[in-house]
Amino acid sequence: MESFVTLLVAAMMIIGSAFSVIAALGLIRLPDVYTRMHAASKAGTLGSGVMLIALGIYSGDVGTLTRSLAGLIFFLLTAPISAHLLAKASYAVGYRMSDRTVVDEMSSGQGDN
Repeated sequence: MESFVTLLVAAMMIIGSAFSVIAALGLIRLPDVYTRMHAASKAGTLGSGVMLIALGIYSGDVGTLTRSLAGLIFFLLTAPISAHLLAKASYAVGYRMSDRTVVDEMSSGQGDN
């Protein structure tokens, strides 16, 4: 049973690290601030959340597992909201979208429904 838990935690750490690397690559490769924030908020949150759960499982302590689940819930509640507010503030300040952007819903007023 202990080796199964170790393998599970190792797999979760690898998966979480892979998502964190994908988020970092998204920050480097994506063309504008809006898509970069999207990559960081989605993949970064998923990667850190999976690694937090792995930490809680590996510790074998109920208190640590509870705190890691609370941290995961905190990430899931705050990362999308903060990314949305940062994107909205970036748009208001005047950061331009990439040339490859197809639709700008903020300028047409259709996003206010």
